[in-house]
Amino acid sequence: MSAFKSEFLHTLSTRGFIHQTSDDAGLDALFARETVSAYIGFDPTASSLHAGSLLQIMMLHWMQKTGHRPVALMGGGTGMVGDPSFKDEARKLMTPETIQHNIDGIKRVFSNYLSFGNGPKDALMVNNAEWLLPLNYLEFLRDVGQHFSVNRMLSFDSVKQRLDREQSLSFLEFNYMILQAYDFVELNKRYGLRLQMGGSDQWGNIVNGIDLGHRLGTPQLYALTSPLLTTSSGAKMGKSLNGAVWLNADLLSPYDFWQYWRNTEDADVERFLKLYTTLPLDEITRLASLGGAEINETKKVLATEITALLHGRAAAEEAAETARKTFEEGALATNLPTIEIATGELEAGIGILTLLVKAGLAGSNGEARRHIQGGAVRVNDLGIADEKAKVGTSDVTADGVIKLSLGKKKHILVRPV
Repeated sequence: MSAFKSEFLHTLSTRGFIHQTSDDAGLDALFARETVSAYIGFDPTASSLHAGSLLQIMMLHWMQKTGHRPVALMGGGTGMVGDPSFKDEARKLMTPETIQHNIDGIKRVFSNYLSFGNGPKDALMVNNAEWLLPLNYLEFLRDVGQHFSVNRMLSFDSVKQRLDREQSLSFLEFNYMILQAYDFVELNKRYGLRLQMGGSDQWGNIVNGIDLGHRLGTPQLYALTSPLLTTSSGAKMGKSLNGAVWLNADLLSPYDFWQYWRNTEDADVERFLKLYTTLPLDEITRLASLGGAEINETKKVLATEITALLHGRAAAEEAAETARKTFEEGALATNLPTIEIATGELEAGIGILTLLVKAGLAGSNGEARRHIQGGAVRVNDLGIADEKAKVGTSDVTADGVIKLSLGKKKHILVRPV
């Protein structure tokens, strides 16, 4: 049982979100007493977040659901520097135009989890470029820089690991810690934020902000971190064999997103139901108790509930039905992921290796060749053993497509245009 009395912290605790807080009792009392504003920062390093960010997004979702105000902080300013935390090398610097393009893409995801507006409990999306870009460097050094101990900053694990491996840590990146701490103070002044949340690798950066706030006269600020998740087999969350599991539908279809969660390892099902869905805990306990073949039905519930939160209930149920038709009935579901190939290219015949790469089922001709040698490739459900085989217009089915399959679970429709 959770020792927390406030609904928000009790919910997070019982569902497995909490790794550490700076003050359990103080934070619990704050949430029980008033409407709290809290934030999580997101780096705009790509035009979409991936599934590794879902845990943080769900924390903001539960904040609003329990009557508080969540704030998503976009690192439009700090993104120009790059977060050095636990990275082996410096990130490539991005232009302001690239950063804004990425923020625009990321914004689309949050509207599925949060309700934005101007009310006291409406979510906010804020860009730290608003206060970081106009900073006067000398004034910032004098007013803020004086409060930071280089000795202490060198003691943080994220920095020590880089230095222990004798990897370069630029002065530019070293400033990131100061800027992130300053964000916390600035957000408190502008929006009354009292809590910063993030992954456990952000603990040092968040505590820096609390210390800076104390020195600059803010009310007591707080930290809450979540565990860094891996799957039971040790794989990093948000990564699949085909690359990042993107949250934006234009980068990863709802069907492929559904499939990622459908393939969850048995040992992770209960934990993922608690973290990534809003199903009641007693229902999760019931689902997790199902054994044998029924565990696959639970995985379908997991996949459908997570997909419904991100892409909507209709898209989630369509993905589930597509999977059912494809795997259980062996039927051709015409809403499988599709690529378009010029009719002229098919008339001439396109090599199976080239087609597998174009469809994203292989990263190279060599990988495609290994798939064929392993007996994993099928065209219209017929096995392909010849790596020099060509696919052409004669393979187009009555449905007007060619079904290209890798193994039992990956299917792409090739549509002539």
